Amino acid sequence: MDIAVVILAAGEGTRMKSDRPKVLHALGGRPMLEYSLETARAVTDEPPVLIVGHGAESVTEAAGDDVVSITQSPPLGTGHAVLQARDFLQSRADLVLVSYADMPLLTAETLGRLVDRQRESSGSITLLTLMRDESRGFGRVIRDEDGSVVEIVEEAVAAPEELAVRELNAGVYCFEAEWLWEHVGKISPSPPKDEYFLTDLVEMAATEGRQVQAVVIENEDETLGINTRVHLAEAEEVLRRRINEQWMSAGVTLIDPVTTYIQPGVTIGRDTVIQPGTHLRGATTIGERCTIGPNTIVEDCAIADECVVVASVLEQAVMERGSDLGPFGHLRRGARLCEGAHMGNFGELKNATLGPDAKMGHFSYLGDAQVGAGANVGAGTVTCNYDGQRKHGTVIEEGAFIGSATMLVAPVRVGRGARTGAGAVVTHDVPDGALVYGVPARVHRGVEGDEDDEGQS
Repeated sequence: MDIAVVILAAGEGTRMKSDRPKVLHALGGRPMLEYSLETARAVTDEPPVLIVGHGAESVTEAAGDDVVSITQSPPLGTGHAVLQARDFLQSRADLVLVSYADMPLLTAETLGRLVDRQRESSGSITLLTLMRDESRGFGRVIRDEDGSVVEIVEEAVAAPEELAVRELNAGVYCFEAEWLWEHVGKISPSPPKDEYFLTDLVEMAATEGRQVQAVVIENEDETLGINTRVHLAEAEEVLRRRINEQWMSAGVTLIDPVTTYIQPGVTIGRDTVIQPGTHLRGATTIGERCTIGPNTIVEDCAIADECVVVASVLEQAVMERGSDLGPFGHLRRGARLCEGAHMGNFGELKNATLGPDAKMGHFSYLGDAQVGAGANVGAGTVTCNYDGQRKHGTVIEEGAFIGSATMLVAPVRVGRGARTGAGAVVTHDVPDGALVYGVPARVHRGVEGDEDDEGQS
């Protein structure tokens, strides 16, 4: 193994004022911990080593099985945290990369630059730095006359001339492994809490005459560490902007990126337009040439090409090519709009399929139902699918016409080309081509032709 990655995640995060471990707070719909683990996996094939402390059990569970978790107890600083990994990692890697679980915006490209610089170096340490007037508590990077890094001075103990230094230590390091394991146990405790800090290794290396290099990060947003809920909101804004810019560069139109929320893991096809106020979450896929929004929530859904969704909510649902929904529609788990299907305002599907070119215009609920191709479901139709103990299915065959305010008491089947009158309560199967009406609905015999049902789709 060439590179080992150690991720520090033992902090209590008291400034979050939360019972939940800080690294499990959500960013972009995922625990922030996931981002640092994902980035680590991009720079090494070996499992990341996660140093846990506060909430160790829940953090370890969230990290998953392909992570090596080591507990730091009690928490005595960053140097003490890395020391916990020595027994496991010694002689297993040439380089050790150290980062933090509460810095979720760091990219694999940046860590790759850090690793490459250390590979090319004859020294012991390469650290990540940034240039900024606002310090946010970062230590100052002190260089000598020839530009070599010789010391990191923490802000709390910095002299006025040191506080004026604009180069800040981001706290991310790549170490020569053998040197690190030889020296990390030699760090002295620092007052007032007698903690052991990795920054002391910089001065150790410089004192030994070993080169310490720095990679100055190009985008300081990557170094945003999350210690408060204000920081969490700032990171959310950066992540949202990063994702939105990625999709616009890929050929997706975002009418108002500021009010568009797209989580990692979502995929969107070219020439799709995302209207303002839209939230795309989870494992959602959206095809090409769609229009989504405004004011729409889509979570864990598959939407094919050329679909339209207006001001609606979709959860674990499927829309096939050319189908449309809304405004104010709701597709719940297991709902499917087949190719060319239309579901209008204030409609709801749950575990139900609206067949190809079928229409359900408005104010209707279909649960545990199958609607055939070309069928028409009138306003106010409801499938009465739950008897208080079990769910039952409804089948509406191809070409059927369901009158306004029909109650379909499941289990029930409406046959091919059959019709129900407005306000019918259907408690028995309807034969193909038949007309039923009334309460309870009965077959109307001997009369053919259309019935005037106002309010149809």
